[in-house]
Amino acid sequence: MNKAIADIRKEYASETLLEKDIAADPIQQFQRWWTQVLAAEVPEPNAMILATASADGLPSARIVLLKGFDENGFVFFTNYQSFKGTQLDENPKASLVFFWKELERQVRIMGLVSKLPAAESDAYFQSRPIGSRIGAWASPQSQVIENREWLEQKFDERKAEFSNEDVPRPPHWGGYMVKPVMIEFWQGRYSRLHDRIQYTMEENGAWKIERLAP
Repeated sequence: MNKAIADIRKEYASETLLEKDIAADPIQQFQRWWTQVLAAEVPEPNAMILATASADGLPSARIVLLKGFDENGFVFFTNYQSFKGTQLDENPKASLVFFWKELERQVRIMGLVSKLPAAESDAYFQSRPIGSRIGAWASPQSQVIENREWLEQKFDERKAEFSNEDVPRPPHWGGYMVKPVMIEFWQGRYSRLHDRIQYTMEENGAWKIERLAP
């Protein structure tokens, strides 16, 4: 007999997250956790949920890959004409979520979104595998297409077009920066008494640190 969904549970007890141990800046705290998640060899640690919303508030979420972060924010790349790109044009705010189950940790980020400068998008695009670069030209992301064969035909056409030259970045493809206004670090604890530390950006640019009830 299959186990009831409501009966699926896990007790968390591997680590703690205490105020005395955290960094004063959330990006520095993220860097600490990022170093640890890499050392733990967690599969695809840069996979994150990206949640966006249209102007009328319709939400949408999907998995994308983090491609960089620094004191300015968190970076990902996509097709500007995709569904998420359209929503970001209408409402340039987003939320990111990382879940590293092996370390019983979650990071939740809310922020303001802007496009990266073209030069930065160009540089990253040229670092991608050739097939991914051609695919960015071939795929009208999020649009309805006839079938798989249609997509593969478009890929072959673009592959032939760029056979004797470098593949430039399409004008409809590039990077976004999510500049955080709130970052929450969640550490699983026993009896669901999880540690939750929230950093909130204040008007003067300083970070306010608070503990949240689990």
